[in-house]
Amino acid sequence: MEDEMDPNKKKMYDKSGPRIAENLKKRHFEAYYCSTAEEASEKAMELISGEDVVSWGGSMTLTELGIQEKLKRRGNPVIDRDTAQSPEEREELMRKALLCDTFLMSANALSADGILVNIDGTGNRVAAMVYGPKSVVVIAGMNKVAKTAEEAVSRARNVAAPMNAQRFCDRMTTVCTETGQCGDCISEQSICAYMLVTRISRPAGKIKVILVGEDLGM
Repeated sequence: MEDEMDPNKKKMYDKSGPRIAENLKKRHFEAYYCSTAEEASEKAMELISGEDVVSWGGSMTLTELGIQEKLKRRGNPVIDRDTAQSPEEREELMRKALLCDTFLMSANALSADGILVNIDGTGNRVAAMVYGPKSVVVIAGMNKVAKTAEEAVSRARNVAAPMNAQRFCDRMTTVCTETGQCGDCISEQSICAYMLVTRISRPAGKIKVILVGEDLGM
């Protein structure tokens, strides 16, 4: 999240963001445009009941907004894989997350006409998007928007994935961790094992998208 954004970029975001939200609504997503990260955080909390069991996928955007800690302070029951004491417990928590009330995540990219694109190594985020949780809340900065669905897929593979891979350089080796660029690898350690293109929300309103007029995440 940038402390100071170029004012012309901000104007561009605030003009185009509401239009993209309307395109998402046409695809049966419940969609909102929030001009600032603070507004987005408030909207996310508003969309989540205080009684909901909440979990989330790995997301720099969620961390930047501090939503997980806000939920814990509010008293929401949460399923947090980072509290696990062993790899086995972590895996079990990730499985339980697929049956939570609300699952939080970001998007690796989305198209201007309202198609979401996500790419995953273990598949837990894309699995939750498809089926399981009663509600999915997706928070994405306007920096994730691409003009077309094809360009969104390209952004997910060639921008988001190589950037995310840098976080794991100490425990995995792939082409992108070494070169900083996607090499279309088939490594067992690849974080690009699963790709999900979400054209519509089914049932309508299950997936809630909050677009943020700032640069958030990768």
